[in-house]
Amino acid sequence: MPISRAEVEHVARLARLALSEEELDRFATQLGVILEEADKLGQLATEDVEPTAHAVPMANVWRADVPGPCLPQAAALSTAPEVEQDRFKVPRILEEEA
Repeated sequence: MPISRAEVEHVARLARLALSEEELDRFATQLGVILEEADKLGQLATEDVEPTAHAVPMANVWRADVPGPCLPQAAALSTAPEVEQDRFKVPRILEEEA
């Protein structure tokens, strides 16, 4: 399935890519090869193949969401670079509202 140099130029313009004359010719050839390979996949007999999202069966690997003991505040703050009023002190990132 050949792709024309003009089509490559059109797609490059849409993507706002500046391609040289040599690149346009090279990409037209390369994209043509890619489209030929994709066309081969469309010719495979897949009517009896069930659609899947993964090649192997997937199972939920997450543990149950069960509440557990909390980390004490003093332990959480013990390695903080700065603490103020029993809270983490971080740099201000928003300006004051007028």
